[in-house]
Amino acid sequence: MNREHKIFGNRKDAWRCTDIKGLNQILIDLKPKKSLGELFINKEVDVTNLVNYITKLKKEDNSITYFHAFSMAIGKVMYNRPLLNRFIANRHTYEHKDITLSFVMKVDFDDKSEEVMVIIPINKDDTIFSLNQKITTKVNNIRNHKETKKGANSAIEVIGKLPNLLRVPIVGLFKWCDKLGILPAFLVKDNIYYSSMIVSNLGNLHCDGIYHNITDFGTCPGLITMGEIKEREENGKKKYYCDFGITMDERIADGFYFIKSIHLIEYILNNPHLLEEEASLKVEMDSSNERGKK
Repeated sequence: MNREHKIFGNRKDAWRCTDIKGLNQILIDLKPKKSLGELFINKEVDVTNLVNYITKLKKEDNSITYFHAFSMAIGKVMYNRPLLNRFIANRHTYEHKDITLSFVMKVDFDDKSEEVMVIIPINKDDTIFSLNQKITTKVNNIRNHKETKKGANSAIEVIGKLPNLLRVPIVGLFKWCDKLGILPAFLVKDNIYYSSMIVSNLGNLHCDGIYHNITDFGTCPGLITMGEIKEREENGKKKYYCDFGITMDERIADGFYFIKSIHLIEYILNNPHLLEEEASLKVEMDSSNERGKK
C-alpha cells in the first residue's frame, strides 16, 4: 500500500502516522476512546446490477454469495481509501500494515451453537473469486471440524471460565497491553478486534442493516452490517435494495472522507464487474470508467 505520509514509532502490526492535522489530534484528546467517537451511518444501496451479476455467477459457481461480493467491495474501497485502515492507540494514529476483514460465525445453525471469530486477509491481487475461495474454505474447515480452535478463540474459552477474582485482573492486564501495542500474539491471532474491519451479513437472518457499537479494545476502527436484499417494483421494473449499517471511529478521518468512501462502495456495487479486478486496482468514479494503475 502506498503511503504519502512519513512514519515512525511503528508497531508490529502498523505504521505510525505523522500527517495528522492539529484538529484531528485535538479530537483524539477530547475523545480518547473509540466509544466516544462512534459515527453512525445508514445507507440504502441500489444493488440491482449486483443481483443480476451474482445470479449469473451462481450458474457457474454455487459457492459465490452476496457476502463475498460485499466483502470484496469493502476490501477494494479500503485499498482505494487508506485512511479507513487507520486506528487510534494510546492517542497516536496508526495504519494497519495489511487489510483484513473479520466476522463471527456459528459452527451450526442453532441457538446453542458456539461462535468462532474468523479473520480473512485481502491481498492486493485478490478478486471476488480468490476471496470466495478463502472464505468458503475457512468456513467449511471450521464447520467440518478440520480446524481446531487457536489464538484468541482458544484463549477466550479458558479465560472466560475463570472466577471473577482471577478473570477481572487478567482482562485488565490485557487491556493495558492492548493500549501499549504489546498484547501477546496468541491473543491477537483470530481476534476480530485486531482486523481492519468487522463485517456482518444479516441478510440470511432476514434482518435489515443495524448499527453496532465498536469496542475500545483492539485496533479495528469500524463495523459494517449488510441487511436483507429486498425487491421493489419501480416503473414496471424490478429493483433490488440493500440496507447498510456502518459504525466508524470518526477520529481516523473526517466526514467528507467517509461520505466519499460510501459513494465508492455504492459505485462498485453498481458496477460489479469491478469485483473481478485486483483489490488494489484504483477505481475512478467517472463516466468513462477508466481506472488507473495499482
